Amino acid sequence: MEHNALESAKAIHARNTFFIIGIILVAFNLRPAITSVGPLVGSIREDLGITNGAAGLLTTIPLIAFAVLSPLAPKMGNRYGNEAAVFGGLVVLFAGMIVRSFGSTVGLFLGTVMIGIGIAVSNVLLPGIVKKKFPERVGLMTSVYSTAMGMLAGTASGLSIPLSEGLGLGWRNALLFWAVLAILALFLWLPQIHWKEGRAPRQTGNAAGGFLLRSPLAWQVTFFMGFQSFLFYSSIAWIPEILQADGLNAATAGWMLFLMQIAGLPATFMAPALADKFADQRWIVAVLGVVYIVGLIGLLNGGGIFWIILWMTFIGIGQGASVGLALAFFGLRTRSAEHASALSGMAQSIGYLLAAFGPILFGFLYDQTHSWTMTIISFIAACVLMTAFGLGAGRNKYVEMEADERE
Repeated sequence: MEHNALESAKAIHARNTFFIIGIILVAFNLRPAITSVGPLVGSIREDLGITNGAAGLLTTIPLIAFAVLSPLAPKMGNRYGNEAAVFGGLVVLFAGMIVRSFGSTVGLFLGTVMIGIGIAVSNVLLPGIVKKKFPERVGLMTSVYSTAMGMLAGTASGLSIPLSEGLGLGWRNALLFWAVLAILALFLWLPQIHWKEGRAPRQTGNAAGGFLLRSPLAWQVTFFMGFQSFLFYSSIAWIPEILQADGLNAATAGWMLFLMQIAGLPATFMAPALADKFADQRWIVAVLGVVYIVGLIGLLNGGGIFWIILWMTFIGIGQGASVGLALAFFGLRTRSAEHASALSGMAQSIGYLLAAFGPILFGFLYDQTHSWTMTIISFIAACVLMTAFGLGAGRNKYVEMEADERE
């Protein structure tokens, strides 16, 4: 019997290891299709003859798709199983990357819509999957997949110009390059699909998370998520252009964007892991807010290459910690996997709707002012708001407690 128990433990360990690898591969696909666009905006704009405002839509459209699909993703997971829904999202993501690279201007935007839809499903359902599969290690597992997500986001930004210009692939094939990750994820995730076992009973009322719209804590988590996304996607879209206006060439600006994201990876990993060890996370929010704001003020003041590297590092640390903590809040502020998915859906829907205004707003601001000063000042204001909402979200409470208090 001991031998059978040992074999069973080994089998469970192997399944969990394979599942973790699958989660990492899925996470690898949640940012490159978007972050690879920023350094190539100039090439895309010139090739297709579109304005800065229209170019900003290439980052805004996925965020709108996130906002629209996020409330529906938990329902898809409830009906088909979270794993099956994530697989379907990967299929749509892969198809969108093909359409974006091989189509005309219409194909570019249609493919971008499909990419947003595909990513939205995994964005919402992964926190619930983690809460269900690893209920005692939510912080650690969030650290793992959010770091994987951030690592490929930064790599995609850094390699865009080398792929497009260095290897002569052009912007279309440089964007298509990241479809390889989607193919790998599809093969690795396919064994995780359990159509019958994955389905959960249909739920109503508080069990389905309907009470979240009346929860102040849920709204604080939502706006923390929203403003960190607002900052992340706006900076991904326009920081290369801001740095080029300061005198850097396109390749160097792309690598600064890469540095910003890579510098944030340790913080992306550490923030959820630390958050899991403390009942109250407000001190983490305060530290990341100060570091983030210092970096943005430095970007406003400019300076030589040494200072730009320093400011990009500070901004990266703030971004990395804030995204990791936002994802961790979905599990830390709830008591069940179902509520974690529901809070994730609410926060990402409303949060990404807020974030969607950023890239197009700042493209419009530049078209009107021909200066990036107002953009950076707006970044700073958004960071202050993010920190304020994070201090509320970091309190030692559960959203279910607020529902119980009202009953």
